[in-house]
Amino acid sequence: MNSIANAIYAVLSTHDPQAKVMRARRVARDWRLGRLAHRFDTDMPDTPARPAHPELLAPNRMPSRRKGQSGANRIALLHALAHIEFSAIDLAFDVAGRFGEQFGKEFIDDWMKVGAEEAMHFALLDRRLRQLGSHYGALPAHDGLWEAAAETAHDVTARLAIVPMVLEARGLDVSPDMIRRLEMVDDLPSARILDRIYRDEIRHVGEGVKWFTNCCESLGFSPEAHWKDLVQAHFRGQLKPPFNDSARARAGLTREFYSTVAR
Repeated sequence: MNSIANAIYAVLSTHDPQAKVMRARRVARDWRLGRLAHRFDTDMPDTPARPAHPELLAPNRMPSRRKGQSGANRIALLHALAHIEFSAIDLAFDVAGRFGEQFGKEFIDDWMKVGAEEAMHFALLDRRLRQLGSHYGALPAHDGLWEAAAETAHDVTARLAIVPMVLEARGLDVSPDMIRRLEMVDDLPSARILDRIYRDEIRHVGEGVKWFTNCCESLGFSPEAHWKDLVQAHFRGQLKPPFNDSARARAGLTREFYSTVAR
């Protein structure tokens, strides 16, 4: 029987976006059905495979994205979101493959489900881009999400603190406004996709909070205090309001975590 580690490695090593989506969903299904051994016999790659396009630029070299309602601006928005979801596939599988040996089956269950949902999110956005006459890879993107993963590859608490509890939580803050802007221009198909992703991402942030809290409690740390220490050590940006306090609270990310570190 193939191991879960080998199967995750195969997802991370797949560069073609459509093939990665299919493999991610198949690995998650095989794990759920008991077709993969709970065995960690393969190290995760330092960097996942990437397609030739989009061109990856440093964040400060990315063209500014206007908030207007033109078709080009909407395509730029959807492309940026598609790249986030494409990166999120690798992030979910990497956290399971890199740290899953430390935990029981439930940890892998949770991140396999997250990874499969991220693959579905990417597929929805890529299909919508094609309907609008574009495609994933048509515009440049940046690799900030994976840079955060590389920064925290040594410590599961740091990974959970930064990726789901900072970067993905930021998506909860900005999604309602993006959905409203799409609705204002009657782009209801795109708005429905973003609304579905938004609701799923509340649960994804919640998985990060749950496992971060479990890890801190097992180590005898205060989750809120340790999170603040990790953000200060590993997050290069700033936590800026406004925050979607209600969505964050539904994910378990209460204001006790972030109110005193916001700027």
